[in-house]
Amino acid sequence: MTGKGRKEADMMERRKVDMLHTGHVGVGNRGDEEVMGRYGLKERNVEGQMVVYFDKRMEMAVVNTYFKKDDHRVTYKSGGRCTQVDYVLCRRCNLKEIRDRKVLAGDSVARQHRMVVCRIVLEVKKKRRRVKTERRIRWWKLKEEEFSVKFREEVRQGLGGGEEVLDDLVTPAGVLRVAARKVLGVTSGNRKEDKEMWWWNEEVQESIRRKRSAKQKWD
Repeated sequence: MTGKGRKEADMMERRKVDMLHTGHVGVGNRGDEEVMGRYGLKERNVEGQMVVYFDKRMEMAVVNTYFKKDDHRVTYKSGGRCTQVDYVLCRRCNLKEIRDRKVLAGDSVARQHRMVVCRIVLEVKKKRRRVKTERRIRWWKLKEEEFSVKFREEVRQGLGGGEEVLDDLVTPAGVLRVAARKVLGVTSGNRKEDKEMWWWNEEVQESIRRKRSAKQKWD
């Protein structure tokens, strides 16, 4: 998996979205508002209380209990028994990213257990990479009178305070560079990557090379 799919999978891993399939957390959330909503099913049992304790300790939330639809609460059916024992958990701080949770009645992931699905909206922020370049003296500032005067004065002092500035062929290059760095400054050496070139990475280049090679063999 590469590209956007890989990013989303990595983000899902960081969010630590987990599945549990044991215990009844029950209906209602009095005293447990920080980890569950009001829309559970039936009475809480010992195993369900352990799930709630776990959620509190890990600062997680039982996603199933925040959605009201009755027909999407039942995750386990066997004969005449219907209950909720399969849960989606997420970190409490990420609960706002989950927009829906439902049960797929026609699909089973294990015998008598119905598939539980949640829809998550993740914001993938693209970080622009900075490209390192050589730091350069800002010579273009010499076009401004203020910097031109300061530069000439700095060069005079560097040459011992003489009234005349020697021409470029005779003036020691070191004096010019030191004066320029002091008066004009240098660039940072960083520049943002071109917005239109973010996709031009090694993977894309390798794919194009293979395509060209295959075409040459075909021709």
